[in-house]
Amino acid sequence: MVLQTDGQIRTGRDLAIATLLGAEEWGVATAALVVEGCIMMRKCHTNTCPVGVATQNPELRKLFTGKADEVVNMFHFLADDLRRIMAQLGFKTINEMVGQANVLKVNETPNHWKLKNLNLQPILEQAVLANGDTHHNSSKQKPLDKEALGYKLRAFSKSAIEDGIAVKGEFPILNIDRAVGTLVSSDIAQKHGSKGLPENSIDIKFIGSAGQSFGAFASKGIRFELEGESNDYFGKGLSGATLIVYPDKKSKFVPHENIIIGNVAFYGATSGEAYINGVAGERFCVRNSGARVVVEGLGDHGCEYMTGGRAVILGAIGRNFAAGMSGGVAYVFDPKDELSANCNMEMVEFESPDAEQQAEIRSMIEKHVGETNSMLAKSLLKNWKSTLKSFKTVMPTDYKRALELKKSNTKREQLTHG
Repeated sequence: MVLQTDGQIRTGRDLAIATLLGAEEWGVATAALVVEGCIMMRKCHTNTCPVGVATQNPELRKLFTGKADEVVNMFHFLADDLRRIMAQLGFKTINEMVGQANVLKVNETPNHWKLKNLNLQPILEQAVLANGDTHHNSSKQKPLDKEALGYKLRAFSKSAIEDGIAVKGEFPILNIDRAVGTLVSSDIAQKHGSKGLPENSIDIKFIGSAGQSFGAFASKGIRFELEGESNDYFGKGLSGATLIVYPDKKSKFVPHENIIIGNVAFYGATSGEAYINGVAGERFCVRNSGARVVVEGLGDHGCEYMTGGRAVILGAIGRNFAAGMSGGVAYVFDPKDELSANCNMEMVEFESPDAEQQAEIRSMIEKHVGETNSMLAKSLLKNWKSTLKSFKTVMPTDYKRALELKKSNTKREQLTHG
């Protein structure tokens, strides 16, 4: 398997250091953006890029002056810079250079308090190889094991996809099982398109620790229940399925005080539902455009760039909540009045839930209890009048204006045709 690295790579020296530490490919993004005209205004999400790079506004796009040849030229310079360093170190090829960390030396000159107790020696030692192995990728990757969980699910779900016969089952899952459900969703899309399957056509319970991207791009008709926990990218690109996760029934910890799914859950989700009996990591629901989710707490940057959907959050949130949030609605249970200190108010405002929103919140929490048996959610429902007083609606300002305009236009049409 080829190892690729990225992150602030801008010069041949950066490439050389990455290679000596084991990289065989390099991702160069920021530097390439700057070369084609980006001036790092950090306005990508506002559609107001002043140099026409990240915008759909035709007038602003006219300002773009970048040329592909300039980017190509930059990479030529990078390669030439790297070639010079390789010559200085005595390497003729990249393959010879990969993993030769012993060539790197620590700069002892900087006198900084942060460096006082920093020991880089462990990463500057050359890795010991087994007989016949090399530091660079010198053998083809083995084909995916047909016994892998994804293929087992594919076979298990075939009758539901091909013949419309609903299936229900249970499988163990390990953290090496990644992107579970994606193959099945691919088969559904090829056979049925975006309409997917009838609800709960494929109903599967998993027990264990799920790897990255559990339920990624899961289609309509899929219901995945996970007893255990999951890594990052839970529900990435969720596309109509229902995902449920709760702790192992033998566990002793309090769910709403512990993280149960990793970072960047529901990134780019478009539709579907999810009920998480526990806390999520950072960047929860980033770019969510339609999924409806209940969670019992989350880390920093929650609902960032969200454009649609609903998020009911029954616990504490991290800092920078709702940054760049232009659509959708978040309902946050905030009994300690901490939301305002942790929310990015640039594009959103707070309000108390109206009657319609109160009904929506209650309905989602009741479904959460039904799916996960959450003790926290049960206690909130038991004291519902008191609970409601602590809920805040986080509403994008422009989205609210659009909803109000739509509502007034609808009333006008009804009066006109009445």
